[in-house]
Amino acid sequence: MPSSGPFALPAHVESALVPLSARLVVDRRGSTVWDVQTSNGRYAVKLGYATQRHPWTALAPAREAAILRQLIPQEILSGDWQEGTWSAQPWREGESLFDLWKPGRHHTRPATPNLDQALSCAVALADLHAAGWTHGDVQPNHVILGSGRAFLIDLALAQGGEVPDAHDFPYRGCLVHYEAPEISRSILETGAAVPTRGADVYALGASLFVSATGWRHVSYPDDADRKDQRQAIVDRPHRPINVPGSLGKLIEQMMRRNPADRPTMAEVCAEIRNAL
Repeated sequence: MPSSGPFALPAHVESALVPLSARLVVDRRGSTVWDVQTSNGRYAVKLGYATQRHPWTALAPAREAAILRQLIPQEILSGDWQEGTWSAQPWREGESLFDLWKPGRHHTRPATPNLDQALSCAVALADLHAAGWTHGDVQPNHVILGSGRAFLIDLALAQGGEVPDAHDFPYRGCLVHYEAPEISRSILETGAAVPTRGADVYALGASLFVSATGWRHVSYPDDADRKDQRQAIVDRPHRPINVPGSLGKLIEQMMRRNPADRPTMAEVCAEIRNAL
């Protein structure tokens, strides 16, 4: 049986980082994450371990480290530990999109979202796409806003560059609440999918929608299993987009069922800039 977290920092990871302090941030779905302060800076340290549902999570920190080394100039540390792989990457200070928009969130009458913040989220994803990558796991908790910009985090499922075979694994979807219909359909039919920029656009639209309203993009019971959730995404239209202002109309375009009908992220950024 797979082990269960949370896990303390292994001794060899502590030796590599020499923490001044360490705070447990989260432990779920095969990942224990620590906020670690060192004399060289602040790091998000991830310990990946296998779960019964997701054995690939043991490899996710090392896969993300390989991706980040191709995207950012800061040093990324990674290696193996007894349950899987680990990584240390720069800590991104700020609030998630979901938390930031909580004060205005309402199912029926949401407040008009902050367009500058929406633009920051869109620019971060557009920049990733322009660099030749897809994220593959866009969700509101993976967009951190701080210091006047947005950061995309949790890139372990991203596609677009070289990843060592020892740390690679097939893409089997993301958090279902933000999956585009074509991704859910492929996983139901074949067990895997190919993440695309169009699916990223849909996922950001769904992220903006849930952050503004509190509603998932498609209705299904809270206790539905993932197969039934995906089937609902395939079979049902998304909820009516009741986000006020120009962003609501743009979210509607981003969440079109046909990927070819969705705007690119560059077009999304241009539309938001025009509305400012």
